[in-house]
Parts: sequence; C-alpha cells; structure tokens
Amino acid sequence: MPLGQRAGDKSDSRFSGVEVLDFPAGECLPAVLSHSLSSGFDFLLAPLVDPAYRPTPGAVLPVAASDLVLGPSQWSSHIVGKLSEWIDLDAEDEQLRLDSELTLKQEVAWASHLSLQACVLPTPRRSSCGNYARVVNQILQGLTNMQLWLRLPLEKSEPMDGDHDKVKNSDHMTEMDDSWELWNSFRLLCEHSSQLCVALDISSTLPSMNSLGRWFGEPVRVAILQTNAFLTNARGYPCLSKRHQKLMTGFFNHSVQTGCSQVMKATMKKMDPLPEQERFEINYRDFLQSPLQPLMDNLEAQTYETFEKDIVKYTQYRRAVAKALVDRVPDDSVSTTKTVLMVVGAGRGPLVKASLQAAEETGRKLKVYAVEKNPNAVITLHSLVKLEGWESVVTIISSDMRCWNAPEKADILVSELLGSFGDNELSPECLDGAQRFLKPDGISIPSSYTSFIQPITASKLHNDIKAHKDIAHFETSYVVKLHRIAPLSPPQPVFTFNHPNYTPNASNQRYTKLQFDMPPDMGSCLVHGFAGYFDSVLYKDVHLGIEPSTATPNMFSWFPIFFPLRKPIYVPLGSPIEAHFWRCCAPTKVWYEWAVTTPSQSPIHNSNGRSHWVGL
Repeated sequence: MPLGQRAGDKSDSRFSGVEVLDFPAGECLPAVLSHSLSSGFDFLLAPLVDPAYRPTPGAVLPVAASDLVLGPSQWSSHIVGKLSEWIDLDAEDEQLRLDSELTLKQEVAWASHLSLQACVLPTPRRSSCGNYARVVNQILQGLTNMQLWLRLPLEKSEPMDGDHDKVKNSDHMTEMDDSWELWNSFRLLCEHSSQLCVALDISSTLPSMNSLGRWFGEPVRVAILQTNAFLTNARGYPCLSKRHQKLMTGFFNHSVQTGCSQVMKATMKKMDPLPEQERFEINYRDFLQSPLQPLMDNLEAQTYETFEKDIVKYTQYRRAVAKALVDRVPDDSVSTTKTVLMVVGAGRGPLVKASLQAAEETGRKLKVYAVEKNPNAVITLHSLVKLEGWESVVTIISSDMRCWNAPEKADILVSELLGSFGDNELSPECLDGAQRFLKPDGISIPSSYTSFIQPITASKLHNDIKAHKDIAHFETSYVVKLHRIAPLSPPQPVFTFNHPNYTPNASNQRYTKLQFDMPPDMGSCLVHGFAGYFDSVLYKDVHLGIEPSTATPNMFSWFPIFFPLRKPIYVPLGSPIEAHFWRCCAPTKVWYEWAVTTPSQSPIHNSNGRSHWVGL
C-alpha cells in the first residue's frame, strides 16, 4: 500500500510528505508526526539514528525513539527512514568503509524491526560505487516487505570545453554527472532488484524534458523538492516555475509521491481529479494480461459486457457503415435496393445494432446475417433479435465464419476482430476465410489496419515478468494499461493488412526491420521492451485506433501490447535502436518473434512460437 494510505482509499492517490532535517530525538517524533499530519501531509521522511553516531564496541544504536513511541500502523504508513548521510562505502579509508557497512546494516535492521515500508539510502559520494552496491545487494537478499530508495540528485548536464579532463580524473560526483547513469550502474550491480527504488532530489535547475522523461519508466518512489526549487511570486509567496510544475504533474500522474513543503501540497490540491475513464482503468495499470484468443476460446459474458460499454467504438462503426451504405446505394435507389450486410464475429450483437442504426439514419434497407461461433453468445443474440423485433431483418448463423457456406454474397462485411496489435487476434486469417462470400466490389469494415511499436523503459513490467524466473514469460506478449513507463522514441509502423485481399497466393507472414533514433538531449537509456499499438481504417476517413498520436479519444476496448526483452538493452547517448519483428504462420498457429541488433544484440525471442502463440 502507498505511504499515507488514507482510510477507504484504494486508488492511486497523490501522496506527499515532509522531510525532517533535524534528528527527532526521544519523544519528539510523535509530536512532529502529529503536526505534519494535521498540516495535510501523509508521511515523514525522518532520520532514524543520531547523525553523530559512529560504531564502537558495545555501543547502543542511538535511535530517534523506541519502537513503542508510535503504533505499528503509524511506523508502517507514515514513516520513511532516512539513513545516515555520512555513510561512505567506497571511501579510500578502510575504517570508514567498515564503519559505513556496519552502520548501514544496523540501521536497515532497525527499520525492518519497525516494519517501515521504505528507507532512503544516502546519495553515493562517488560515481564509482561498486562496494556500496555490493553491500546494498547483500541487504536486499534478506529483505521481504521493505524497499530501499537510493537518493539521487535530478541532474544531467554535459561537460563544458576544458572540463572533460576534470571529470575523467575526479572520483567524486560533480554537476556534470548524469544521475541516471549512476542509477543504472547501481541497479545493474543489484540485479534489477524490485525492492531497490529511487528518491530524487529536485533543485532549482532541471535537465531537458527528454532527459527527465527517462525517469517516468524507472521505479521513482518519491520526488523531494529542495528549498532552492521555489521562486517568489509577485505577492511574495513561494511558487514553482512552469517547468517544475510540469515535472511534478508528470510525477504525480506516474504515482510518484513527493517530499515537499506546504506550498507543494497546495499545488497538488489544485490539480484536476482523474477523469472517469482513468479511474476505471486504475486497477489495470501495469497489470500484465495474456491477450485474448477468441478463435480458440469462447469469451465469457463479463468480457462481452466490458467491451459492449465502449460507446465510442460502436459510434465509429456506425459512422463507417452509414458512409458505406450511402456510397453503396444512391438516393434514387433507396426504395428498391436492399443491402446485404454480414457481421462476422457478431458476439452478443453490438455491431448488428450499430449497423441497423446506420441504416435507419441513412434511410437504407438492410438484410443482416449475424455469424457467431460461440454458442453461448448465440443464445443472447437470439434473445436480442426477438427483444428488438429484428426477426425479419436479421438471420443468426451459429458457425465459424471460415466454415460457413453463405447462401448469397454480401455487399458489406463488418467485423471487430482487431487486437491490441491489430492482427494479434487473427483478424487477417478470419477475414481471408470470410471474404469468399463478399461480392467482388464489396466493402470490408475495417478496410485496413496497421500495427506500431516503440521502445520503452518499463522497470516495473520487467521486474514483474522476472519474478516468474523463466524464459517463457519474457517471450510472451502482454496486454497492459501502460502507466509507469517512459517512451523513448515515437512509434513506427510494423505490419499492414488490407481487406478484401485478392492478391494471388497472399501470405500473412511479415517481417520488418526498424530503426529508432533517440532524442539527442535525452542521454543514455535502458530499453525493457516495446509497446505495441494499432490504427485501423474502418471506411474512408473513419478510423479507430490506440496509436498515441492518432488515438481515438475516450475509447477503452484496447490497451497496448507489450513485447518484453529477456535482458534490458543499454542504449548509449547517440546510439539508435535497431529492432526486428516477425509475424510467423503455421497451419495451426500464428506467433511473433522479435529481436534487437543495435546497439547490442539480444536473442531472437519466441523462436518457432515455443513460448507464446495464437491458435487458429
């Protein structure tokens, strides 16, 4: 649960805390906490041990207070431990290194005893921090319910002319260091532990927005606003610059908590509440789901119910059918012409309803065949036709569209077989099998669809997949409401399918090689996988899709798809990413394979569909 969990609040709320700079000795901690909570804050970032402490034989750890001074739920929900800042595990002085290691382990043990959710590790004093990472990694092996947050300054700047030698010869972090590089090195040494996270210090100066964007895909748990981050407005009150406000809004939207002053608390309260669609999708954020297999499996009532609530999708289909009907039947033939429309994969009837609404709006006459293979959905379909009085207009066919022998040819073929990646629910194979009963000049809705991918940083998704401890889960594509991710380059098209497709010996196998260029001011980054989307043309200018730049507003039937990488790929500054994607077909299954060849090579994932495939 997030820090400061409010009673009855199970949402991804916006929480803020305050950093205690002085050591709250003895009985002071309850009073400090009470004052902070009454001031509107949710948690304290507080030192647990007297900063003057150094290990001596037989000495008692001088803690802020005994475990009895607060109740267990208060320790757990409202306190983040701040470990001693003097700790330096990579110091040249051996005694300091030994004292630092002993103290770090003692303080973490005390924090664990208090059932704290998290402790903030001191900022590394050197860019080379191998010993620090080694000790932290040892501690992480024994932790169960507590996280360690590595404190880092949010900075990235390039060395000025003449400063390169200074940076090269210095063992200490300078303002010219990229904090993300330090974080990446540290977490690699700790084997991408899911319990190692980040606490970012926000000061008066900020890197470029592209550089900042990398952090949205990292496990940042708290953004700590320093005093110098605030400006003074015309009325003499502290405020944040527009860039700082934009950054903090981005962190809030990515569920990052803040360590801040009352000013930031007020700013947070002014933010707009989440829209209804976002509130609906909260429980799906970064939750990995296997894509539907509607050919192999019969969908359940609850799945149909969810999709049928997507008013936007069916409005677009209604618009597409209406335009097709008007093009198909001239105004002077309305009274004498009846259009044959076939809905293939009719489910419980929403496309049938949308098509009949389009006919009513345009004054055209329809004869509808509703083809559905799921016998359970057919029962509901019969009930709907009877309830609406469509018996003379709608003929229900309980059959797989690929096996049905139609009594006549269709003028319009309507389907909603699209998946998150466009073709991943086998729309091409289904429509190839159904187009035999479409007239030579007939219309398919959709008429085409294109898949897209983009490289992303997605630390949480990587760690969730890694928890399964097998290769198969890293070779599976997932449907997921992407949330804590950082897009690294704009999406690019992958595969396109057109319908009807009368090309002789047409194949639905595909191969594409793509190159993604990183923004020059972003810096280095880590790629955990690829986000996938689709965009479809239903008919002429009526489109439907989830590709971010053209996404249909307020539509929720599809979440993006995620193709993970078995090992994250480090992308140095200035290097492109070269990715390869294959769509492979066999008599009984279809599957994807993918690989990266630049800046370094990955294995080819899911070779021969060994881990994941879609059944025909």
